[in-house]
Amino acid sequence: MTAAPRTENQFAIFSELLRWILPAARREVRFPALLQQQLARDRRFGSRDRRIYRALAYSAIRFLPWLEAVPPAQRPRLALWLAADETALAAVRPAALDDWPPVPASLAEKAAVLAQRFGGDFSPAALLPDWFAVETHGTVVPESLFSRPPLWIRLQAVDTAGVFAGLRDAGIAYEASPLRVDALALRTEIDATATDLFRAGAFEVQDLGSQLILALARPDPGTHWLDACAGAGGKTLQLAGLVGPAGHVDATDLRTEALTELGARAARAGLKNVAVLSSVDSSASYDGVLVDAPCSGSGTWRRHPHLKWQTSAADLRRQAERQFALLARHAGQVRAGGLLVYATCSLARTENAAVVERFLGAHPNFQCVPPTDPLGCATGEFGTSIHPHVHNTDGFFVSTLTRTV
Repeated sequence: MTAAPRTENQFAIFSELLRWILPAARREVRFPALLQQQLARDRRFGSRDRRIYRALAYSAIRFLPWLEAVPPAQRPRLALWLAADETALAAVRPAALDDWPPVPASLAEKAAVLAQRFGGDFSPAALLPDWFAVETHGTVVPESLFSRPPLWIRLQAVDTAGVFAGLRDAGIAYEASPLRVDALALRTEIDATATDLFRAGAFEVQDLGSQLILALARPDPGTHWLDACAGAGGKTLQLAGLVGPAGHVDATDLRTEALTELGARAARAGLKNVAVLSSVDSSASYDGVLVDAPCSGSGTWRRHPHLKWQTSAADLRRQAERQFALLARHAGQVRAGGLLVYATCSLARTENAAVVERFLGAHPNFQCVPPTDPLGCATGEFGTSIHPHVHNTDGFFVSTLTRTV
């Protein structure tokens, strides 16, 4: 069976787009924004078509070496075949892939199908950077990094039953997390942030893995915290809810545009116990300091696969120096008996356990405290890893350090 003319035209357009996508994925840090601009300024891409081309583009980037190993004319169909879980492509798949077998689950089985079909070597190892296996010590299931994660939201409204009803009325399907009653995975193409519920502050978009960082750290109600690398404030808002009205959160970040967004989000959530600050007095002291440090972002490869092709072992080492400096800078702001919480969205030991180990060696007045309940996550000597294959999340690392004196 031959694909419909519309599909063949879409493949021709996508082949043209791929000539920009494949090299751009290896060099453009702002690739998602640039792709969005590419799709928005071309009149051939309506809203439905943009979803199709975006899904194909991200499939191509996840499996970039395999795409580069086949003739250009075959790349659109290969990207489509590999994107088996993308609902935006469901209508295109049957006719376009009528002579392709079903997509097997494992990378090794996919590689075997492609080797038989195209010849050559389709190594699963080629789909990850050389440093990955050494940095993760086999703790991350590779297959978990090659599919799009669900969009997770965190409920903020007291009336959760009302939120559930509102989501259903908006046609937004969801699945509750067994770990947290306020965490929902959305199963829909509908934009949940365009709803009245979101505008009223009933929920925030926040990956479940990100939510688990503070669930593992367990800040006490009524305590005073600093979110030292707040960014746009997903964890800031969650932290403000956990410490409650009697507690307080100071939030700061070097990126002023992120703080502007954080202020708007805090206002939408109706939180009165958050102060958004352009800077914080280094002599200020807190019951807890959260250092959600800048990192390689390897834990977000499911959403941002281009980062996989732009991160080297040298980058990890540079980030680790920066992360250690951040921990050392904020250690003095933690009161005796207080908590210093270190977190990254990285899967690499160099940025995670190795940073904490070095910090503890230089700061004997801190000790690592394991979580009371690891929530099914992997806990080691220097912290807890939240792996994508465990709870269908992005990947994170968190270490809770208590200041003893």
